[in-house]
Amino acid sequence: MTAFWVLAPIMVLAALGILFVRKAVHAALLLAVVMMSLAVLYLVLEAPFLFAVQIIVYTGAILMLFLFVMMLVGVDASDSLVETIKGQRALAWATGLVFAVVMVVGLTQITFGSAVGLGEANDGGNVPALASLLFSRYVFAFEVTSALLITAAVGAMVLTHRERLTPRANQAELAAKRVRDFSDKGVHLGPLPPPGVYARHNAVDTPALLPDGSPAAASVSRVLAARGTVRVAGDLADDIDELTAQLEQDLATKPETGGKDAATASSEEDPA
Repeated sequence: MTAFWVLAPIMVLAALGILFVRKAVHAALLLAVVMMSLAVLYLVLEAPFLFAVQIIVYTGAILMLFLFVMMLVGVDASDSLVETIKGQRALAWATGLVFAVVMVVGLTQITFGSAVGLGEANDGGNVPALASLLFSRYVFAFEVTSALLITAAVGAMVLTHRERLTPRANQAELAAKRVRDFSDKGVHLGPLPPPGVYARHNAVDTPALLPDGSPAAASVSRVLAARGTVRVAGDLADDIDELTAQLEQDLATKPETGGKDAATASSEEDPA
């Protein structure tokens, strides 16, 4: 009971945060909090199999799949705020309020008694007892669910598979295409300048500096630029003139120093 009163407010706050946070990555992390808390509740209720499945399958696999999809898709596409159906926002608020009222009324009328038959159900271990139920009394429902999941996986692969209509380009053709794009569209011919080229920092969110001290926009990922997390390169280039003058001074004094050292060395070798 103590674990429930500790974890339940955390789960409710995290679930509300999923609805109100602006960034999808933050929503995925809050979803992880909900799943982990639910797994702990399973453990407290003496259901180790559900605890392990909740951690390994849902938190470890499905949630990581969400994060990988977010990273692959990116966040540089803004959502449209124009309502395609008039009144859908007001209807959604009304439906949500009705659902909340129904849930509150229903939950306030629930009464819980003491658990009966838990020891008998877990006789011999929770996992063996669960396996016995799945493959005896509920074997038909278990197999139908497995078939549905396999069908869904195959359908997803069929729907996302695209036939290649043109032959795959080889390295020579790709090089020729890059040259044509450079000639026609002005696309950068070589690799993009990485962070650290004429820069004072090597982080991926810091743009490279051109020889004149201006930032190179192509050196930062467009995903980071869309997020607004790119550092201001001007702060790192304020002393570029001072550094250039110091470098020129060092280069100008090196020949003189080298000449003096050579003369000194020759005089030491030949005292006459």
